[in-house]
Amino acid sequence: MTTPDQPGKPEDPAGSGNSADSVQVPAGGGSTPRSLLGWARMTGAPVVVLTLLTALLGVMYLGYVADPEENLHDFPIALVNQDLGDVLDTGGGQQQVNFGRQVTDGIVAAIPTDKVDLHVVGISEAERLLQTGQVYGAVVIPSDFSKSLGILGIGSVVPGDIQRPIVTIETNPRAGAYSTQVVLRIADEMLVRVNEQVGRQLTDQVNAQLAASPPGAQATELTGAARVVLREPIDVLVQQYHPLPNGTGQGLTAFFYALLLLLAGVVGAMVIHTMVDAQLGFVPTEYGPWYVHYPPTPITRFRTVLLKWGVMAVAAAIVSGVFLVTSHLLDLPLSHGLALFLYSWLAIAAVGITGISMLAAIGSAGLLANLILFVVLGLPSSGGTVPIEATPPYFSWLATFEPMHQVFLAIRAILYFDASGPAGLTRGVWMTILGLGIGLVFGAVVTRFYDHKGLHRKNVLNRGAATAG
Repeated sequence: MTTPDQPGKPEDPAGSGNSADSVQVPAGGGSTPRSLLGWARMTGAPVVVLTLLTALLGVMYLGYVADPEENLHDFPIALVNQDLGDVLDTGGGQQQVNFGRQVTDGIVAAIPTDKVDLHVVGISEAERLLQTGQVYGAVVIPSDFSKSLGILGIGSVVPGDIQRPIVTIETNPRAGAYSTQVVLRIADEMLVRVNEQVGRQLTDQVNAQLAASPPGAQATELTGAARVVLREPIDVLVQQYHPLPNGTGQGLTAFFYALLLLLAGVVGAMVIHTMVDAQLGFVPTEYGPWYVHYPPTPITRFRTVLLKWGVMAVAAAIVSGVFLVTSHLLDLPLSHGLALFLYSWLAIAAVGITGISMLAAIGSAGLLANLILFVVLGLPSSGGTVPIEATPPYFSWLATFEPMHQVFLAIRAILYFDASGPAGLTRGVWMTILGLGIGLVFGAVVTRFYDHKGLHRKNVLNRGAATAG
């Protein structure tokens, strides 16, 4: 069925004499019934492809979230020891002690190095790592740690109120929502060991002091309440380093913004490829019952892909502006709107142009290839919800080149880390430019090769019929 204003049937550009929108069959006329093998191929191939695709989806997405704690590896946390030490009376005389150093050494020795990448640094370096998202949290031992423990030991046998020394756990909510939970779990395991170690040492020290009472003096024993306090002498304070403002979805807006850019590029490549080809007469267009197939335009593959790239570049700028305006309307905190617009433009264009090149190279199979490259493999390896360090190791390998991870790092840096280069913007920009370059070179080389070999976009059946005639 065709539209009333459908163009007439021009001569076939291949010179076969057949109309452009006719369906040709092998020489010999009439249609032939499909063989059993033909029906099996027609119905079985989609089932096989769908089965393999869904199997890949299951492995990627279920493996991504199944057991983050078991998959934990190289999870970066900073450990800061600011303790200045103190001189305490141990019962046998004065002794210089530094409980903070002992705690630090104990944590370093006990922490599983294959799971946690512990950075023992000063407070300035820890703040720099937190500000650039290079660590997910920090454990900070204060400068008066030893002194406070000494006072706690004395206070356990002397009436009066006394506070336990505080160790601060600083989480980094800007680095990711789920990472905070991982930091708190690791910190809890650390401090359980620390409390046992320090509590045992402090209890022995207090008992030694009590045993050294002057001759004839009444011996003093620790009360049950004092033993409980000394058994767990450290209090833990959890606080957020540079909390996120309202409107950030607890750190998820960066992930979804990056996802929007990827989808805009992938869908844009598909839409532009299909609609331009339809206007050039290479594929038919159907609107419900209406069917339109324009006569093929005499244009090379290379010029066709150049045209599509140009449309994609213009569309990317418009879509980037739409996303920015939408963000303002939804009151998302945007302190670097221009940087967000420019990078979004670059990211959409890079993904879309690469997707168009893939379609130009392998045709309809490029739809599936783009889906796998940008979505199936991209989302789980992005690190936008579950940190890369809490996923199976092969996700870390994928994250080194998968576009979604690079885009997420750049968008997170723009939205949450003041558009800082070390926070991921520099890597995101350069990797996106690299991806754009690969897409341009790939598309240009393949289409020029096809044109050079005379592999023009013509109906193969038309050519076969013309040859047979």
